[in-house]
Amino acid sequence: MNNNKILILGVTASGKGRLGFDLAKMFGTEIISIDSMKVYKRMDIGTAKPDIQRRQQVKYHMIDTVEPSESFSVASFLEDANNITNTIIARNKPAVAVGGTALYIKAMLYGLFEGPGTDQQIRDELQKIADADGLENLHKQLSKIDPEAADRIHYNDSKRIIRALEVFKLTGKPISSFQKQFGSNNQSDDWTIIGLRREKENESKRINLRVKKMIDEGLVDEVKSLLAEEKPLSMQAACAIGYAEIISYLQGHIALDEAIELIKKNTRHLAKHQRTWFKTFKNIHWITIREDQKAEDVLEEAANILNCQ
Repeated sequence: MNNNKILILGVTASGKGRLGFDLAKMFGTEIISIDSMKVYKRMDIGTAKPDIQRRQQVKYHMIDTVEPSESFSVASFLEDANNITNTIIARNKPAVAVGGTALYIKAMLYGLFEGPGTDQQIRDELQKIADADGLENLHKQLSKIDPEAADRIHYNDSKRIIRALEVFKLTGKPISSFQKQFGSNNQSDDWTIIGLRREKENESKRINLRVKKMIDEGLVDEVKSLLAEEKPLSMQAACAIGYAEIISYLQGHIALDEAIELIKKNTRHLAKHQRTWFKTFKNIHWITIREDQKAEDVLEEAANILNCQ
């Protein structure tokens, strides 16, 4: 088993961050975050970044690398992550990658899906429809032409919804048919993949507790500060779960209690989409975590998988 590259994956609030931290400490190595929102500076509470105590003990990469006003792509992530991985391994340390952004994980394991080209006019037309009728209506359109992609793409994810519809308009084919081409640069055998999963009831309970903690820690004030910055939030950042709902509250569209419940609901939807994605990945060593199981016991199971006990 190749322990030079260790990947810890799981749905949101599964405990993958704690396991990744414990393994990094055990190996004396560094962590590569695979999260499309943790890359944004000053978006700390809503993205559940590791706290300062952990970051003083273990070096994290791919966190706080982009301004919230900027967009960030899977291609940018993949280039940076591959360079960091190679640098860590060159120092005779294993690379520990931790995350739940399934598209980024898939790119790391199976190569980057390039797909057909782009058409700005089509994108602008689709954006106008989204602005006029709501993003959810675009998602419903996608469900009709490509239910497989719609099941994976969250209905708040404007960038990916518009891209999927753009591909269909350009080619007449669903984007999911192109995404099956993943594998031309298959590196999945290079990684030892450990997946964490819990009973859905336990997952939901953990999600609810995480959202409460975010609110208690000052998520509303964090969003206020971001909105007050000179440069506006990029569409990608503004659509992030936790931020989109609080923005809607601050703009007077919904009450705070409603925003909080929406964050919980949308996070559960995210977890569902993550589970769907992860079913397509091969050779995952799954650890099913009991509700009362201690982090030390999860670490022991992971160490046994890695044959380092």
